[in-house]
Amino acid sequence: MLSGGYKPCAMHGFSYKNGALHCENVELSALAADYGTPLYVYSGGTILDHFTRLDAALAGVDHELAFAVKANSNLSVLRLLVTQGAGFDIVSAGELFRVIKAGGDPAHCTFAGVGKTRAEIVYALEQGIYSFNVESEEELRYLNQVAGELEMVAPAAVRVNPNVDAKTHKYISTGKSENKFGVDFEKIEDLYARAAAELPHIRLRGVQMHIGSQLTSVAPFIEAVERVRPLVMRLKQRHGIEFWSIGGGIGIVYQGSLESGDPAWWQGCLPEDLPLTIAQYGAELVPRLKDLGLRILVEPGRYIVGNAGVLLTRCLYEKKGAAKTFKIVDAGMNDLIRPALYEGHHEIVPLQQPVTDATVAVDVVGPICESGDFFCQNRELPDFQPGEVVALMSAGAYGFTMASNYNSRPMPAEVLVEGDTTTLVRKRQTLEDLIAGEL
Repeated sequence: MLSGGYKPCAMHGFSYKNGALHCENVELSALAADYGTPLYVYSGGTILDHFTRLDAALAGVDHELAFAVKANSNLSVLRLLVTQGAGFDIVSAGELFRVIKAGGDPAHCTFAGVGKTRAEIVYALEQGIYSFNVESEEELRYLNQVAGELEMVAPAAVRVNPNVDAKTHKYISTGKSENKFGVDFEKIEDLYARAAAELPHIRLRGVQMHIGSQLTSVAPFIEAVERVRPLVMRLKQRHGIEFWSIGGGIGIVYQGSLESGDPAWWQGCLPEDLPLTIAQYGAELVPRLKDLGLRILVEPGRYIVGNAGVLLTRCLYEKKGAAKTFKIVDAGMNDLIRPALYEGHHEIVPLQQPVTDATVAVDVVGPICESGDFFCQNRELPDFQPGEVVALMSAGAYGFTMASNYNSRPMPAEVLVEGDTTTLVRKRQTLEDLIAGEL
């Protein structure tokens, strides 16, 4: 049985078995012992399950799932998705390079981002990407210039800003007129007309939109699709576009409940009272997209990998002050910056299942010399002790990809679990690695 009123909308590879937290069939405490901490651990089965569920939900339309590489760019994670026929949404030449190294096809890559450099444009053109998702008229004209210098034609789609409020955190909202992304809705048709008349080295292949990340309601998706659909049909009629990228943004659950005695306490899917499940996402959008005669690109990132990863960290000390109790762990904001950057919530769970419901109010903090280096504040948690390892849940998206060497701390290792099999997919950095590129 599922706990917490959760629907079985997504499989999750982490659960307690015989009192020990596992990733699929592998005990996490064994991974911490073998590979050290901090340590990222990914569930391959969860990644594949989430990809196939979303793919099936969109079965009624001609579509492609273009995984947002910025969410998790580990080569082995990308390779898993290559085996499923995924396309890829990239935002840098480095991400394109990673996709190619993982066996991905550049012809199934779309290149987004507001600040593409000449070197990145040249590299992407030479590799034969499917389309540049262009964020401004200035960028479109520069793309035409570079393509002309290479005697090539650049496939492009302009990103339309539908001015839809995704009602998400301001740092991950992208679809309003005040955001830096895309071209104002009212200016798109004139821009396409000018491009067709004045830019001979541009092929207008499609149109793109993306309203934000971590959406937990289907309503903003519906609003954006209904607002942009008439525009898309006019662009198809006048310019022969062949695809419409509707972006990503499907949210995941970061905050769950630990129910004593239930080994399936964390299911990684949306609660019944939230108006967004993958089934509903498909049920609402497929009828609005299926008869357009266009390929629909969807750019999921967080949904595919967010609940497929955890960050393991060891408690170093407990510091009891007059006002607070601090649990000091060996992971820091350089390893997982979401809580410091935009107050991102991660469940913090001991690797050994608590035998009682007793909790203490603590701040879990890292070793970085910043007051913002915390993973939670004033949260009721099981009273784990120095030497014990805990898991920061839902760390598979925007975890390692946003990590840094701040305070000259080596980057953590990454491990991929598939059933009983464990693979080290990134070695832990050494102190020598820290200075390898310096003179």
